[in-house]
Amino acid sequence: DNQKMTWEQTITYIQNSPSFASLVRDTYISPDLPSNVERFCLSAEFQETQLLLRQYSPVNPSKLLDIGAGNGVASIAFARTGYQVTALEPDPSSNIGNGAIKTLAAHYQLSNIEVIEAYGENLPFDDETFDIVYIRQAMHHAIDLTNFVKEATRVLKKGGIMLTLRDHVITSSKDKVKFLNRLPLHHYYGGENAFTLDAYQTAFKDAGLTILQQISPSASPINYDPWSKTRLKQILSIKFGTWTASCRWLVEIAWWLSMIRKEHLPGKLYSFVVRK
Repeated sequence: DNQKMTWEQTITYIQNSPSFASLVRDTYISPDLPSNVERFCLSAEFQETQLLLRQYSPVNPSKLLDIGAGNGVASIAFARTGYQVTALEPDPSSNIGNGAIKTLAAHYQLSNIEVIEAYGENLPFDDETFDIVYIRQAMHHAIDLTNFVKEATRVLKKGGIMLTLRDHVITSSKDKVKFLNRLPLHHYYGGENAFTLDAYQTAFKDAGLTILQQISPSASPINYDPWSKTRLKQILSIKFGTWTASCRWLVEIAWWLSMIRKEHLPGKLYSFVVRK
């Protein structure tokens, strides 16, 4: 535990470890930055996210803030669809941080994206600057969850939408220990975290936000992508033979069981659509 890697060292290590190949692909952290973007743009998660924005966004939204943008797959995807994007990422890494976002912006020749190096708890923007605040897999990393949400709310325009996607939910301190113990990357860099569902809900309420939609782990591909019936069929074929993939009732039962598991897994993923 005293020899933890940095986040960048961890990513570099797993990128070069064949045993982590599926994880690297599924989480869009391949060293081939453009391939990450292309796959994310086509993902069921991003398609569903766009549907949510069309359903709930204010009229003609243009300015989008991506907090905890990582290597920029979502920021670039939104910029390519026409938003004026501000990507906020404190890590300067050219592999996994804001350096990667700058590389991608240049690669796609995008002029409608700005990259800012800062933390979510202290946003360097004026009040009511953005139509949309998008936070993917970042809110659960907050040092101070209440302040993190209040800052995001401060820079959101009145009537604007905040999307907080794929955040880990635990039910107790014991549940959190189980969650952290099953995460391979946490053992290397120690940076994962999770909060209770009540803690997230209270943070939104304290910031004056209204929850429009609370998305449970199995309710949308936003939470369970890249898991899919296609992938399930592939796994069944490998384990039990190709006949299983053609057996519709067997696939449906296996899918149902996998969704139940996602609802009860320590650190299960929730997403929220909230309005200011």
